[in-house]
Amino acid sequence: MTRTDWLSALVVIVVWGLNFVVMKWGLATVSPLLLCALRFMAASLPFLLFVRPPKNLSWGLLAAYGLVQGVGQFGLLFTGMKLGMPAGMASVVLQTQAFITMLMAAALLGEKPQRWQWIGLTVAIAGLVLIGAAHGDGAADMSLAGFVLTVGAAAMWAGSNLLTRVAATQGPYEPVSFIVWTSLFPIVPLLLLSWWIYGAAQMQQQLQGLGWRDAAVVAYLALLSTLLGYGLWTRLLQRYAASTVAPLSLLVPVIGLLSAMLLLGELPTGLQWLGTAGVLLGMVVNQFGGRWLKR
Repeated sequence: MTRTDWLSALVVIVVWGLNFVVMKWGLATVSPLLLCALRFMAASLPFLLFVRPPKNLSWGLLAAYGLVQGVGQFGLLFTGMKLGMPAGMASVVLQTQAFITMLMAAALLGEKPQRWQWIGLTVAIAGLVLIGAAHGDGAADMSLAGFVLTVGAAAMWAGSNLLTRVAATQGPYEPVSFIVWTSLFPIVPLLLLSWWIYGAAQMQQQLQGLGWRDAAVVAYLALLSTLLGYGLWTRLLQRYAASTVAPLSLLVPVIGLLSAMLLLGELPTGLQWLGTAGVLLGMVVNQFGGRWLKR
């Protein structure tokens, strides 16, 4: 990788790692589904007149990806964090999407996992069980509902990964164009769900009460995390082998944990640290196990 691409990767890692703290800040004043809808509105509507739809991709695929990622992954993640999932632990648990992707690819695409991947999965599940069993203290206190919804968000992320593979078979496409146009589809479902759960009066009250801090949160989630982050990451995957780029995502939960400790005062318990080590170790085995066995 060139120095410029290494810098791009570092930018993505930091932006995505800090993303969980920013989510917590936004959820302090805005309900989760409404905040999620605002994120995708800001990531799509201002750019529709300037960014053309991606070539070679069907509208059905764009809609499916947008709904699975927008309503599924982020709808569940935002709700889980609102219901008691600490930002630092969310950054770790969400990474289990790698193993869920592996299982879904085996079931739906016929891809056979290797022996070391099963070992990594087993270690990561053990870590996940420890995290789920630990309630945490103070700012790091975790609810069962928040944990379960975050695991569900990881499963939705895995589903969007499979849709990305399907998109790759339809031909090359521009990453930013893909993100802008897929971000259009979750807006209406998220707004309808927010209206159904919270009511029109509460939604209107929250929208009228939005301040500069809320606007900055939405801008960060939409412009930095969504457009810049996914745009740069997809470009890296287009230029280099997945085995070169994918391991860099292991640093995202590290930034997530550190930023949550420094900015939110979240101090994981010993059991949470042990579970985190298990999940990260499982991911390392999943990424590098093949290289170790070949030596």
